[in-house]
Amino acid sequence: MANKLTGNGMWEASRMMLPEHKVRINQLAEEQKKRVRIYLDEQDWEDISRIVAQSLERKEPIKLKMFHELEELEVNGIVDRVDQLQGRFMVDGEWFKIRDIEGAQLDD
Repeated sequence: MANKLTGNGMWEASRMMLPEHKVRINQLAEEQKKRVRIYLDEQDWEDISRIVAQSLERKEPIKLKMFHELEELEVNGIVDRVDQLQGRFMVDGEWFKIRDIEGAQLDD
């Protein structure tokens, strides 16, 4: 019993974890997994705009790398519509935010 009371023995001997501790540990793990949004300069946005417009006009398939906090997303398909007022575009019937685009290329 005396060994538990010296140094850090009391905490080492205690195997208890409160639910609040478990929740906080999980939150910290999720925060460490989060991705950072990359910065695109004007030239990058011009290239993306050109590729999106080409897909819209010529009905060519496109491959877009999209930002998501926890995972890498890729959108494949043909651009159906672009709504610049709302800042979004539609690929195969699904809307996406323009600001979430990280890269674009024509799908060969």
